Amino acid sequence: MTKQHANWSPYDNNGGSCVAIAGSDYCVIAADTRMSTGYNILTRDYSKISHLAEKCVMASSGFQADVKALQKVLSARHLTYQHQHNKQMSCPAMAQLLSNTLYYKRFFPYYSFNVLGGLDSEGKGCVFTYDAVGSYERVGYSSQGSGSTLIMPFLDNQLKSPSPLLLPAQDAVTPLSEAEAVDLVKTVFASATERDIYTGDKVEIVILNAGGIHREFMDLRKD
Repeated sequence: MTKQHANWSPYDNNGGSCVAIAGSDYCVIAADTRMSTGYNILTRDYSKISHLAEKCVMASSGFQADVKALQKVLSARHLTYQHQHNKQMSCPAMAQLLSNTLYYKRFFPYYSFNVLGGLDSEGKGCVFTYDAVGSYERVGYSSQGSGSTLIMPFLDNQLKSPSPLLLPAQDAVTPLSEAEAVDLVKTVFASATERDIYTGDKVEIVILNAGGIHREFMDLRKD
């Protein structure tokens, strides 16, 4: 008889999709609320969006235990920053901190795929997109998670961000109004839910602008 080794992994993929869109004076971050493992739905009401600072929000898909651990580390580091500098961290500073935190764990990574959204020091919308080991880029829009392969081509078609190779450099913000961006997010999630079994139930949409943070929900397919 041949010996069978247990096929155990420290990681799981709990699925779900995240989207962020930056505008001239707003940022929209959205994620669905389904958490799955394999063909099982663990819960239909799990928020993948974390409020990191006054003007900075993170949406994460992947392994939700690692996401929770990452959120705790970022929260602790932000508290230390507030005590040392007597102010909240800006969104670009939080983006660098997240990159450093992920890269520090690159040999046993947090299995989380993040999009960070918020407002920069000038009040412009900013979106940062990441891989699991901290490589990041500031973009006008991004998507992560199990539905990202369906969502990104749709966003590319609708928003067509300027090439980073263009000179002079173009602003990485989308030309849409805030209401149009929210409608676009609702449309991409409705579409992704039709084809991705790990995306569904509800979409949570967080809107950051000069007036503060607003949250809204829209029902998706539950099958």
